[in-house]
Amino acid sequence: MKIHTIDLDFLGNSEAIAAFLVETSAGVVLVESGPYSTFQTLKNKIEALGFEIADIRHLFLSHIHFDHAGAAWALAANGAKVYVHPFGAGHLANPQKLTDSARKIYLDQMDILWGDMKNIDDSLIHATADEEVIKIGDAHFKSWHTPGHANHHIAWQLEDVVFAGDVAGVSIGGGPVVPPCPPPDIHIDKWKYSISLLKKINARALYLTHFGISPFSTEEHFSQLEGTLLEYADLIKTLMKEGKNISEMTTAFNAYVNMQFSKYQFDEKQEARYQAANPAFMSVTGLMRYWSKEAGDLLTQ
Repeated sequence: MKIHTIDLDFLGNSEAIAAFLVETSAGVVLVESGPYSTFQTLKNKIEALGFEIADIRHLFLSHIHFDHAGAAWALAANGAKVYVHPFGAGHLANPQKLTDSARKIYLDQMDILWGDMKNIDDSLIHATADEEVIKIGDAHFKSWHTPGHANHHIAWQLEDVVFAGDVAGVSIGGGPVVPPCPPPDIHIDKWKYSISLLKKINARALYLTHFGISPFSTEEHFSQLEGTLLEYADLIKTLMKEGKNISEMTTAFNAYVNMQFSKYQFDEKQEARYQAANPAFMSVTGLMRYWSKEAGDLLTQ
């Protein structure tokens, strides 16, 4: 079984967003669609591998955020079945609420960043149960419900590898593993649960949407991820208790992240890839929401 990592060249950045084309005995399968803004790139690169976009009859999504699922409707328009968490299924059938919420965040950058998102017919959406196994030819994709980054998150296991979406974090070009923490579903305890679950699988390789195969052992990868997640959360909690506004918190958060990245001697392109995959302001907003909505009582401790 062959897995191709497709670089979607998001905003002109290499190694920011990936999709994965899996060759099976029943044809090619896609894991992650990327945003619709990169759909033409996806199409071109699939054709360069010797396949057609219409060859894709099955699409596996880790979750419904635009950078992972924004182009799912275009693949479904060609007849692809879309496998998604039950919490995300309704949003794919009717994405209006999803797009309205996103436009409040991204404003006039919405179309540039993500492009369009249209309805998918219910008959083409499969709401996937936890630990359900989907058989496509000789490939068996096992669903692991893995909340923490999003309540509608699935990590897909294929034999001894895992397509981990965002719950296994971001690692680009051999750089550190960091947690993307956008609103509205960030939950630290749920994320720790999912990390524990994925560690037990002990995959030979973790395929990250941001980006590619993790360069670290499973143990090292998740150790970095959990440690940084807790550091990020504690930093925002401290800043909130100090009464900082969102602008001050974003500045402080950026300074902290840049200090961590300085250990790796990143160039500007490397920093741009991390920012494209994991914008700092989104993590600040997501963690603020976590502390104020999900665990507000802890702010008094």
